[in-house]
Amino acid sequence: MLKRTPIRTCIGCGAEKPKRELIRIVRTPEGEYLLDTTGRKNGRGAYLCSSPECLEKAWKSRGLDRSFREKVPQEVYERLKKEMSGLGQ
Repeated sequence: MLKRTPIRTCIGCGAEKPKRELIRIVRTPEGEYLLDTTGRKNGRGAYLCSSPECLEKAWKSRGLDRSFREKVPQEVYERLKKEMSGLGQ
C-alpha cells in the first residue's frame, strides 16, 4: 500500500504542491508570526512557495489575512521576506 503525500496550496500563487516543497508560516498561540522550517511548530499555519514573488502575491491578495482570519501587520511581511531570502531560496 502506498503512503499518500500531503498536498497543500500556496496562498500566493494558488499552486498545489507536496507539503515538503512549501514553506510554512505559523501564528503561534501567543500571536507571533514565524517561519516554520520544520513544519511541526504549534499554531495555525499557512503555506507559501519559496519564491519571493509568492510572498508578494500573498501580500497583495491578503492571503495571510484570510488564512489567519485577522489583519497581518506590514512589518510581518517585511520580516518574512528577509527570513525567506536568508534561507538561500
